[in-house]
Amino acid sequence: MNIDKHEIDRLYRGFNDLTAMVVGDVMIDAYYWGRVDRISPEAPVPIVQITERENRLGGAANVALNVMSLGAKPIICSVIGNDEKADLFEALLAKRDFSSEGIERSSERPTTVKTRIISSDQHLLRVDEESTRALSQAEETAFIQRCTKVIESGEVDVLIFEDYNKGLLTEHVISSLISLARKHNIPVTVDPKKENFFAYQHATLFKPNFKELVEGVKLDIDKNSDEAIIAGIREMESKLSNELSLVTLSERGVMVKQGDQVQRIPAHPRKIIDVSGAGDTVISVASLILALKGDPAVIAGMSNLAGGLVCEKVGVVPIDKELLFDEVRKNNS
Repeated sequence: MNIDKHEIDRLYRGFNDLTAMVVGDVMIDAYYWGRVDRISPEAPVPIVQITERENRLGGAANVALNVMSLGAKPIICSVIGNDEKADLFEALLAKRDFSSEGIERSSERPTTVKTRIISSDQHLLRVDEESTRALSQAEETAFIQRCTKVIESGEVDVLIFEDYNKGLLTEHVISSLISLARKHNIPVTVDPKKENFFAYQHATLFKPNFKELVEGVKLDIDKNSDEAIIAGIREMESKLSNELSLVTLSERGVMVKQGDQVQRIPAHPRKIIDVSGAGDTVISVASLILALKGDPAVIAGMSNLAGGLVCEKVGVVPIDKELLFDEVRKNNS
């Protein structure tokens, strides 16, 4: 990844002028931290003495946190429950000074909560409270109308789909919002999951990880073969008609393809502690650079670098803009 000083400075300043609409499954990430001194006499499991608790914005909301941390303005669009946890979620939004204009409440589903129990930097257990039922027709209609108001406000520079397979991103929601974004010349980026993988027709940037690529195209792809991965991307693009593909390959870095131009950018050596939320960081950085019309190699290189940096932290944490750009400058000095 070679980026000249002027381009680095342009991106650093440019992020501050962007507004990103983040559409996807939101949730509360609940953390219990504690210490383990003994094993339970009731079963061979550790007893965790809780010393600290915290609730954080999670899922697609973590993409919004990354967008904000990078200096841009996020607008979160999602459907939550009409329950006590929804009140907590909106309180967490307010604490971050996020608007709730894109949040639709529904009595037909619960607010998603993921609770993690951690001791001595070790992730011991996760408990999920959720529904993965697809939105009903009434929920779809109300949500699309809410998103339409956001898009037609004229301030959106990029639309980011963050799919966690919790039922929000139905084929109808996806196609409606992509069509509307294209009508307003807004680039669309996608962090997909297995369900509705090929519903994101005509997205600008599509970012699966290797596992999602394999499951999507249903091919046996050798992860160590660039040729095999490129063949898989071509198969994917033939069904999606997307402009730019960015495939994350864990320890092998990322593969970026636009038209006939293909490049794999190796991963940076990192002390990996927790991969939670790395994909959120990658799509956030990639989306903002795309909105600023950055080169595909820069999109891939910087988002890959950012994803590696957050893996050095415990839990789901957004990228630090200063840390990211310091690393970029150091790698291009």
